[in-house]
Amino acid sequence: MSATVRSDSYLTLHYRITTLDGEEFLSTFDMSPATLQMGSGQLSENLESVLIGLPAKERFVFELEPEQAFGVHNDRLVERIARDALPAGMELKENSVVEFTAPNGATFAGFLRELDAVSGLFDFNHPLAGKTIRFEVEIIGIM
Repeated sequence: MSATVRSDSYLTLHYRITTLDGEEFLSTFDMSPATLQMGSGQLSENLESVLIGLPAKERFVFELEPEQAFGVHNDRLVERIARDALPAGMELKENSVVEFTAPNGATFAGFLRELDAVSGLFDFNHPLAGKTIRFEVEIIGIM
């Protein structure tokens, strides 16, 4: 009996995440395969869940609704922040990702949607939140 992916498996794999219109978000197919420990947070829990039970040496394609992928877009995670409340020297450019540091030292990213002289509009949702995605995976090895 061949091995299948378990919740604690260590995997070598290729994967690609695209939107349904073909916009590629992330792919390892044109580089070395990724290695990851299931349950370690390297892949989202939702993406890991579709890998459970899959065998090695095959390619699979999943179409995942927002709830099964990166969640629905949450309007409460879109926030207007006054420029003078932002750290001095922070580089601000519309349509770019800005990294913030929380008081506990953790970092998180926000997408700067709009910028004017007074404030910036930041979106702290995952960039693929609210989108149906295509998750393509080829499991090379399972340990």
